[in-house]
Amino acid sequence: MDEIKQLVDTAKKEIDNAEDLQQLNLIRVKYLGKKGLITSQMKKLKDLSQQERPKFGAVVNKAKSEVEDYLNNRMNELYRIEKQKKYEKLRVDVTLSGARKDRGHLHILTKIQKELEDIFISMGFEVVEGPEVEDTWHNFDALNTPEWHPARDVQDSFYFTDKILLRTHTSPVQVRTMLERKPPLAIISPGRVFRRDYDSTHLPMFTQMEVLYVDKNVTVKHLKYTLEEMARKVFGDSAKVRLKPSFFPFTEPSYEVDILFNGKWLEILGAGMVDPNVFKNVGYDPNEWSGFAFGLGLERIAMVKYGIRDIRDFIKNDVRFLENY
Repeated sequence: MDEIKQLVDTAKKEIDNAEDLQQLNLIRVKYLGKKGLITSQMKKLKDLSQQERPKFGAVVNKAKSEVEDYLNNRMNELYRIEKQKKYEKLRVDVTLSGARKDRGHLHILTKIQKELEDIFISMGFEVVEGPEVEDTWHNFDALNTPEWHPARDVQDSFYFTDKILLRTHTSPVQVRTMLERKPPLAIISPGRVFRRDYDSTHLPMFTQMEVLYVDKNVTVKHLKYTLEEMARKVFGDSAKVRLKPSFFPFTEPSYEVDILFNGKWLEILGAGMVDPNVFKNVGYDPNEWSGFAFGLGLERIAMVKYGIRDIRDFIKNDVRFLENY
């Protein structure tokens, strides 16, 4: 009997010292398994007399029950401890600062567009928009672009049908606005345009902003003043503008516009006085009204201002590039 009591006491100590459920299971097998130390005590029954067997069997069964209950209590305790540890790992301290994340910002072209819009709005211009899918009359014919002009070739423009295409500039917005409104008017028309071209300085889809001013007695002086104001606000007070004679179907006279920036003359846009034929096409009397127009490529402005060499960088979505601007 003393041996069984000693086994129970030893089992309880080991159970108390068990640190996890796996250790408890090993103790259960050691004492209560088929060949366990307490279970195996039953084998001694054959060596006992008929009178001693019931008493000895009762003691062994009581010892087994006592150890079993002790094991179960310790198991429940360890289970609560392990559960609490899991909860601790999942616990969130709401008083701690949140994880820091990289913050996004406006794309460089969006910034340039907003900057230019603010500049022209401060000068009295209004922002207007129009469809990206155009017909050839608004895109070419109304702008005095003859059928034989290279810009109308299928290798230069994206056609859906003979008469429908993706606009090649935002000038059709000016045509639509002039058809809807009477002069005077001062508008800018930013938006995406499409041409069949792709290299380090050209994209098949890029962003343009057309500027149109119509009033009585508008001259090249007004055009140059507007260009100079824009150049100073975009490129700095030291920026200068020069006009070089050129040709565009929708303006007469026409000019290539250069900007003096960082000590270099850089070509950035085309401009001119609105051709009288364009006014006739929209119902304006060219003898009464005059005006100027010019078109900006926003990618070109950004490349000049920030020294970007490859226009394709704007559409690669390379975070390393975008973070610089």
